[in-house]
Amino acid sequence: MTMNQTSHDISTLNTLIATTIDSVEGYTEAAKDSDSGRFGSIFTSRASERREVASRLQQEVVRLGGRAEDDGTMLAGAHRMFLNLKASMTGHDDKAIVNEVEAGEDHIKAKFEDALAGRQLSPEVRQLIEACYASVKAGHDEMRDIKQAMQR
Repeated sequence: MTMNQTSHDISTLNTLIATTIDSVEGYTEAAKDSDSGRFGSIFTSRASERREVASRLQQEVVRLGGRAEDDGTMLAGAHRMFLNLKASMTGHDDKAIVNEVEAGEDHIKAKFEDALAGRQLSPEVRQLIEACYASVKAGHDEMRDIKQAMQR
């Protein structure tokens, strides 16, 4: 593997790590804000699953000789602050929380799909991202289904 290849892999992985950490934090906040025990446990479970995904990606960055991202994105932090302000003014509504979580799921799913669309990934890193994407897609689809069920 060339130095450019390794650098590209590390950069791609770190982008996915930051987005995945955002997802962990989003699910953690949603679990705290949810009125429903059912949704709270789903959100907590997904946060744990996303921690595992982030950890797998971080381990690969270290294996490649890079410094693994350990923080989310600044944009997500600002978004969470806005949501917290909004929630404090309007109260915690499970439907609104599910809508926000599902929007976050659209974002993380797109990030993983963008990474997989790139042709410069090494085979090992592509395989890891594909494995992690399966978990991301399952979370996305679950939140999509819950959102659709709540709209009926």
